Amino acid sequence: MVAADGVGSDLLGGSAAAPALDVLHALHAETVARRLPPPAALIGDWYDADAVIAPSVELTPGCRPPDDPDRFWFGYLGFPVRPHDASLPPDVGGHTDGVLVLRDGRWSRIGTGIPDWAEAVVHAAGDRRDSAARHRTEARPTAEWIPPERIPHLDAIAECLEAIRAGEVYQACVCTRFTGTLSGQPVDFFAELAGATAPAKAAFLQGDWGSVASLSPETYLRRTGNIVSSSPIKGTLPATADPDALAASAKDIAENIMIVDLVRNDLGRVAVTGSVRVPELLTVVPAPGVWHLVSRVEAILAPGTGNDAVLAATFPPASVTGTPKLRAMELLDVWEADARGVYCGAIGMAGPDRALDLNVAIRTVEITPDGTLALGVGGGITIDSDPAKEWQECLDKAASIVGPRGWA
Repeated sequence: MVAADGVGSDLLGGSAAAPALDVLHALHAETVARRLPPPAALIGDWYDADAVIAPSVELTPGCRPPDDPDRFWFGYLGFPVRPHDASLPPDVGGHTDGVLVLRDGRWSRIGTGIPDWAEAVVHAAGDRRDSAARHRTEARPTAEWIPPERIPHLDAIAECLEAIRAGEVYQACVCTRFTGTLSGQPVDFFAELAGATAPAKAAFLQGDWGSVASLSPETYLRRTGNIVSSSPIKGTLPATADPDALAASAKDIAENIMIVDLVRNDLGRVAVTGSVRVPELLTVVPAPGVWHLVSRVEAILAPGTGNDAVLAATFPPASVTGTPKLRAMELLDVWEADARGVYCGAIGMAGPDRALDLNVAIRTVEITPDGTLALGVGGGITIDSDPAKEWQECLDKAASIVGPRGWA
């Protein structure tokens, strides 16, 4: 591993390295005590590591990822339809000179500016006698959820099917949302869910503007040097179903392939001609509470291509819009009752050498400063969609967060 300033990073935490959620809790407690901005955490498959944490970073509205960063950026980009109607700011981000990285069970630092107190926290959290659990609040967080209304969502699906029959779109991702109230600390809420479900691309961001607890399974963009890839998810069955049924589903396969073509088109806008390829197609992958069909599209960027150009060509993520993308977004603005906000946008980090790693902000809970919760859910609608099954898919996707209550 090489630090951002070209100097090899030191190992932290010794042989008893603490898990990422323990380190997050300990850093959160320390920043509260020191009256510093809180940590930001990416846990799972991030930056060729198992976790990336900024010990203390001020995240502010309107701070988007830089085109060619020499520092690390953490933040989110909200879904761009009715962005100012959402409960949280449209975009939030912040910069830091160094990060803590967990790889192969060892903590390291990359970059400069990791304070001594942060290193001490990592060492202490690695000592099982000083379990980070003591940094958690005494009362466990509780969330009271209100499900979305079934009939309006079915009506939106019916409108989408009419638009497909009319040839306006081939597919669209139609969404609704759960709402609720949180009692307790957002960091505890995130840690409890992330620990129980171990999603591939979990993220936790917080500030005076609120908090975001993302349990996403999906990679929107991953860039290393001039190689960029996207791994769209389309096709879902509950975890209790036979995964072979998903692999054999004509509807789910068509749903996935249409979005793969959209991703190929998006990346083709900035790729070296002929470099776009699909190294993985229609892989059945487990995620919390469900099975998904996942593909991966990869491309080579021309030298000098900045992150701004990549985002302009691909955002918002293909899997949460539809085909064709622009017309689908216009129609979603009409069909959906609520602004999506952070949901269906992107969360993650950017770093030196134009590194970029962003999830698709699905299975993502928005938390306002007063504890109001919002959880968007949805699914891709094709001509073969059964509205009742699409409604059930929304419940299946939410179940790992809100609980399997079997709403009809």
